[in-house]
Amino acid sequence: MNVNNVGSSSPVQKIVNNPVQKSIPADAPKQLRATDRLELSGASHLLKTLKATDVRVDKVAAIKAQIEAGTYEDDKKLDAAASKLLDELSK
Repeated sequence: MNVNNVGSSSPVQKIVNNPVQKSIPADAPKQLRATDRLELSGASHLLKTLKATDVRVDKVAAIKAQIEAGTYEDDKKLDAAASKLLDELSK
């Protein structure tokens, strides 16, 4: 049984954006026929967090180079990452 994607094979849930649109008649006053448009999404809080978080560009570049060279992943790093993930999930 699948209830709200709990127990599904994918840990990532789809976000479906259906923007709300309001039709304005062509004969409406000019002030109402503006071309500006606003769409709100559920991802705005993620963008705000990313902008507020300091990114260590040097660290990111070093890790990217290790990944490209094939030397980044090893058992010690994977075990540490899995341990940290389990700690976060158990909070």
